[in-house]
Amino acid sequence: MMKTHVAYLAGAAVLTGVGLGAGPPVAADHMTHVVFPGESIQKVVDAAEPGDTVLLAPGTYRQSVKVTTPGLTLRGTGHSTVLEPARTKAAESCGEGGNGICVVGKKDKTIKGVTIASLTVTGFAKAGVFAVGTDGLSVRNVNAVDNGVWGIAQERSVRSVFRKNTARGNGDAGLFLANTVRAEEGAEDTEGTVVERNILEGNRIGVTVRRLRNLTVADNRVTGNCAGVFVVGDENKPRAGALTVRDNRIERNNKSCPKTARLDALQGSGIVLTGAEDTLVTKNRVTDNIGDSSMSGGIVLFKSFVGTANERNRITGNVLKGNAPADLVNADTGAGNTFQGNSCRASRPTGLC
Repeated sequence: MMKTHVAYLAGAAVLTGVGLGAGPPVAADHMTHVVFPGESIQKVVDAAEPGDTVLLAPGTYRQSVKVTTPGLTLRGTGHSTVLEPARTKAAESCGEGGNGICVVGKKDKTIKGVTIASLTVTGFAKAGVFAVGTDGLSVRNVNAVDNGVWGIAQERSVRSVFRKNTARGNGDAGLFLANTVRAEEGAEDTEGTVVERNILEGNRIGVTVRRLRNLTVADNRVTGNCAGVFVVGDENKPRAGALTVRDNRIERNNKSCPKTARLDALQGSGIVLTGAEDTLVTKNRVTDNIGDSSMSGGIVLFKSFVGTANERNRITGNVLKGNAPADLVNADTGAGNTFQGNSCRASRPTGLC
């Protein structure tokens, strides 16, 4: 029988091979560091080496944590591991910025291979999980609830996977992916980022994809938001688009959200494309999204905030039912958009079904 080696680091157990909640055996030169409620996650994360796992035992942690070590896994034990804001002002930049977990690369060097998994982040003023400058980030089985802006968000990142997360009751998007929110720039190539099998409900928007290219949004359940899925572009070059939205179940996104400085009031929007190009929207089931805002309807093509038209998008093979004012809405004058093989009853203009 393999002998378990136990050491201690920053008040937390450090296990090699097998041990408390360590999961599958890890390579001999990688370690699993176990943190318990009341101990500092940040101290253990800072001391960990690339490839290590920091395992959070069940309980509530009133703190934020910033990850800058490549290859690190930060993992809880499921819904019983909860991160909430500290009662006093956070001393480190992640918590000070209002976020729960931050994964941060440098401007000239991405942070590679980080995993965030199996925990709850709730009540943070900005984002539950925020990532910038990452390569190969994996966020899975994370429960992001009642955060002020985003549930899970990332900027300037490539090859990410967001899988089997739940984002509920967040102030803006449950999942937010963008090039950057701080500058006017062209869309960035995500090199194959995947958003799949997530549950997104009761947010302002379920999923927002802003100024990005080359990614897939698939097999998600999106319900009870003001709007389901937003693909957002503008006049900057390259244009947003060249992505796929497929096999999602998008229903009853009928929560009402007021107008903001950059967006009309939202209610009853299933999938909305604004200022996008070469996007495939296919095999989605879009039902009972009802509202009277400018972007209400099942699948909607709408000019961007600055008036940029959608071009060469394909809306094909979707099943739409009970959406109002219509299942398919083309409120655009862009060239080359096609609607083919969709199962629906009503469209604006007529003839799209």
